[in-house]
Amino acid sequence: MFLVVPDLTHGLVAAPESSLDLTQDTEKTLTDQGFTWNREIEAYIRQTDSGPDAVDRTADALRDLGHYVFSSHSPPSTDGRARPGPASN
Repeated sequence: MFLVVPDLTHGLVAAPESSLDLTQDTEKTLTDQGFTWNREIEAYIRQTDSGPDAVDRTADALRDLGHYVFSSHSPPSTDGRARPGPASN
């Protein structure tokens, strides 16, 4: 399982749930997309291109490899409060 989200500090983050998620094919797919492993946060990061389309492309690539993926187009809140969702009518 992976979490794919933009992050204000790290760019686009693809975080595995455990080391069992890090197969050779998964690592190759992420590095081919320009990701590098960050030991500090135990996730793959890419400083450039962290917009919604990049989130979707990365999540789709991981799903194509058989992973479950949670993703968000919005970075997590840094103040502990929930971010507002889109307005509804």
